[in-house]
Amino acid sequence: MTGGTVRLAASPAAQDQHDQDYSKNKNYQLGMRDGRDDSAHNRDHSRKRNFKKDQDQKDYEVGYQAGHQSNSPDHK
Repeated sequence: MTGGTVRLAASPAAQDQHDQDYSKNKNYQLGMRDGRDDSAHNRDHSRKRNFKKDQDQKDYEVGYQAGHQSNSPDHK
């Protein structure tokens, strides 16, 4: 055995999930709008939305976080 670094084959696939194109994802866009609105009104996750699929919920949450964090003065 040699003392080397073990590389996982799944790493690139995991990275692809983080680089997903959300431009046409309606749940992401909804989350983005809600996040921006909450940020503009100094609220934290004021709307609780329930989705039938876990992936839809995750897409919404990613959009919400992006919208809430990306609020700049021109959004107020």
